[in-house]
Amino acid sequence: MPQTWTLAALSRQVNQAAPQQARGVRAYSTATATATTMHRKSWELGLLLLLGLGSQGALPPPCDSQIYCHGELLHQVQMAKLYQDDKQFVDMPLNSAPDQVLQRFRELAATHNQSIPLEQLRAFIQEHFQAGGQELQPWTPEDWKDSPQFLQKISDPKLRAWGGKLHELWKRLGKKVKPEVLSHPEQFSLIYAAHPFIVPGGRFTEFYYWDSYWVMEGLLLSEMPGTVKGMLQNFLELVRIYGHVPNGARVYYLQRSQPPLLTLMMDRYVSHTNDTAFLRDSIGTLALELDFWTQNRIVSVSSGGKSYVLNHYAVPYGGPRPESYSKDAELANTLPEGDRETLWAELKAGAESGWDFSSRWLVGGPNPKLLSSTRTSKFVPVDLNAFLCQAEEVMSNFYSSLGNSIQATKYRNLWQQRLAAMKAILWDEEKGAWFDYDLENRKKNLEFYPSNLTPLWSGCFSDPNVVDKVLKYLEDSQILTYQYGIPTSLQNTGQQWDFPNAWAPLQDLVIRGLAKSPSPRAQEVAFQLAQNWVRTNFEVYSRDSAMYEKYDISNGGQPGGGGEYEVQEGFGWTNGVVLMLLERYGDRLSSGSQTVFLQPHCLTAALLLSLLLGLLPQ
Repeated sequence: MPQTWTLAALSRQVNQAAPQQARGVRAYSTATATATTMHRKSWELGLLLLLGLGSQGALPPPCDSQIYCHGELLHQVQMAKLYQDDKQFVDMPLNSAPDQVLQRFRELAATHNQSIPLEQLRAFIQEHFQAGGQELQPWTPEDWKDSPQFLQKISDPKLRAWGGKLHELWKRLGKKVKPEVLSHPEQFSLIYAAHPFIVPGGRFTEFYYWDSYWVMEGLLLSEMPGTVKGMLQNFLELVRIYGHVPNGARVYYLQRSQPPLLTLMMDRYVSHTNDTAFLRDSIGTLALELDFWTQNRIVSVSSGGKSYVLNHYAVPYGGPRPESYSKDAELANTLPEGDRETLWAELKAGAESGWDFSSRWLVGGPNPKLLSSTRTSKFVPVDLNAFLCQAEEVMSNFYSSLGNSIQATKYRNLWQQRLAAMKAILWDEEKGAWFDYDLENRKKNLEFYPSNLTPLWSGCFSDPNVVDKVLKYLEDSQILTYQYGIPTSLQNTGQQWDFPNAWAPLQDLVIRGLAKSPSPRAQEVAFQLAQNWVRTNFEVYSRDSAMYEKYDISNGGQPGGGGEYEVQEGFGWTNGVVLMLLERYGDRLSSGSQTVFLQPHCLTAALLLSLLLGLLPQ
């Protein structure tokens, strides 16, 4: 396995210490950030030798805060399990400077021989910390308005009324960072953002990277481009300061990213607004974000005598995830001490993938049912490379529109190279789909995941017959027999990114991938899948008056479960995907109770029925 990503990440840890202290106060220019990246390269090898890290050596913590990222205070509080959710503690602001709080903690620990009793520890937290959420204030988007036009496209009156309620939810999910986070950033785990934003909801009170793509799609349908631009400006500022978009807007997320959708967010915004001035100002920062992936998350894979460069998720930072500290620590205790840092890094890579956690990252491990077998970085994921493939194509188009033919050609070449690599390494002609590639075992993971079809969604394929092959793959996998949504996998591990859960963004990957095809058959299957998902969401909302982050599709539509925390309400990307489906299929969708159950042999009949209905007078 190439070590280039580890070297770059270690150098970045040292270089970012100063910017982290000044986050939100100032931002580096794109030119300065690029120059800093180039400067790092010259001494990465020396840094590694200086640290003396071997494969089992200690890795640096996810940030330098001895309260929010590592250290004895974090360890004692989280292992005492004062809160049901570990995230609650690391989201709590400080009442005073970190050095003062740490000094008081050391004094308290010394008094109790380094083992502070539960009640004294709880009293210490109450004295020195504020309740989480104090650093944010509710915000009603200025560009929110009644009755966006897409609602008029919805024929079913119940669905139209529901669409209006989902449009209302943007006001509930709007947040703004208080000015004290700017003036005293060291007292908060929240990273300052100058512009207000939409959050997912529930325990996720800050904004997240890949969630925000589907949120923005919904906001644009709600005719709220100003809110979208502000969110884009926040992301671009993070790239200018840190060189990438973190997982979410907390310091403990700083050293991991999430699926790279920033370029696509910009594409959707510019297509909606034609704001080419903003694009021109931001294009260098978009390029800097893609550089992060091509410099820090690359692997080389050989096939047929050729070598191909693709990307993977990898987060070479140590210790338990602060927001899941006790769970990670207890899980690591089931392993030999020398394997624990590796596990923690792999768990962070799983979080970077967005699929935290899934059988997808357990396959090939010692026990593929146990989370301790997580080996995320050992896979070349289909969706990550499809997202980057699309980003490279979009960047080529951006530079062409801005008159920069040299950069346009550069990204067009990168796109073509990735197309060839994905076909050679990830595509399986016999199965008719793409599959994650296992770097250690040198074979594809042939399990079903909706992410296997991401290249269809991103347009990263060259064979026009691919769509028919993918439809056969869906039939052979019996995915079209699920009545309430497309399952996340066919493995029931108890992890949230597995069966029986279904997630909104994964529905979009499959539905839009098929809908983009010129094939009438693929378009009809896309509609039937959309109908199933909309009806599941509608029926649960009708019962609970809530939208959820995930749904259990095993026995009718229910709120999802499994994983590390209770299912959350809100919910940003779920709302966004439903609004997209209502806008695309509003003239055909029904709120009725009969879900569509598509046996493979019924696909042709479904298509013929649809065509006949289309010929009837309206």
